[in-house]
Amino acid sequence: MTTAKAAPITIALAQLPISKAALEENLQTHPAYIERAAALGANVVAFPELSLTGYELALFSQLAMPRNDKTFAALTAAAVATNTVVIAGCPLHNPNGKLYIAAVICFPSGEHTLYLKQHLHEGEDVYCAPGHESGLINVNGTRIALAVCADFTHPSHAATAAAQQAGVYLASALISPGGYAKDAELLAAIAKRHQLPVLLANHVSTTGGWQTCGNSGGWDAAGN
Repeated sequence: MTTAKAAPITIALAQLPISKAALEENLQTHPAYIERAAALGANVVAFPELSLTGYELALFSQLAMPRNDKTFAALTAAAVATNTVVIAGCPLHNPNGKLYIAAVICFPSGEHTLYLKQHLHEGEDVYCAPGHESGLINVNGTRIALAVCADFTHPSHAATAAAQQAGVYLASALISPGGYAKDAELLAAIAKRHQLPVLLANHVSTTGGWQTCGNSGGWDAAGN
């Protein structure tokens, strides 16, 4: 995936089974996918929404992580070791109220940052608060705009990414078999409307009571 002035980069979409609320077990699984992706030449490895815990909203109060959680240090160490950018999903503690659905972005420099899901599905607002800052990262000159699931169902989210001159729109999600056709149509439309590649990292196992459908992949700038 490239922008006009960027060197080519490779983005890996990790599609893996998640164990319910088992942070330590899931954390041990992630590095194997990161190492495999790096061995295949990946610069970025993206995991599905809430990949570290599963989509367990009712357990969020027990699972939420602080911004300096040791989990992030472990993922950052994997990013450093493989010289990749790692994007994983987690529930994040909010000292001011309801928790966040977040993506932690770990860089090979040893630093990490967080993107907070801006648009919530119906029912998520019982447990979660929305974030308000766009998620834009720069990898070797390519601007990657991050989205988490319902974010991409709001046209303003992708429009903001395009206005920020994103070269790739990268969504982590939980999509069921029944919802895939509609969501795939939305993602293809984003690619075509804004003329940028769109990528999807989806779950492949049952999580939070949802059977998911995999089908991680992408659409080119023409929506194909």
